[in-house]
Amino acid sequence: MNLITSLYRIDAIKFGEFTLKSGQSSKIYLDLRQIISYPDILHSVAEVLWKKIQSCHFNLICGVPYTALPIATCISLQYNVPMVMRRKEKKSYGTKQQIEGKFHSGQNCLIIEDIITTGSSILETADDLQGAGLKITDVAVLINREQGGEENVQKQGYKLHAVFTLQEIMNELLTSSILREAEKLIVTELLQ
Repeated sequence: MNLITSLYRIDAIKFGEFTLKSGQSSKIYLDLRQIISYPDILHSVAEVLWKKIQSCHFNLICGVPYTALPIATCISLQYNVPMVMRRKEKKSYGTKQQIEGKFHSGQNCLIIEDIITTGSSILETADDLQGAGLKITDVAVLINREQGGEENVQKQGYKLHAVFTLQEIMNELLTSSILREAEKLIVTELLQ
């Protein structure tokens, strides 16, 4: 079974009426938080992302909080790549760190994200990583929703590496014969 149909079967691809983080409305919602309950699918996601980033140069990886953290952790463990973690809020106690983990100023950090819509979460993460002295050149995502995010990260000088586009996912689902009739109508409408 391929990864797209696996994501559909675990309800990580949903159809209906949804409001995205960006405020945009959508008839398809990609809820990749589901993958943490399916180690085999999490492993597959890490594997396809790893294949996508083979040509990139980086010393560290950082998953965008929160959904991409387990993906980055899986890649770190599977491929022995050091990882840092960005806090959404700076600690007000102890070391007061925003970026956790061992790193040195000037190291290149690859950002990992599950889905890119507008790119705002990626850009927030990049700002904090750069504020800690790290360099960012590449961003790896599982799914590009093709709603302006790629252009937004490119404007900041980052190269996006996406495993799938939303259109590729919809085409794959449409030809897979697993969709219910109502879902087929939604996908057909979205593809037009």
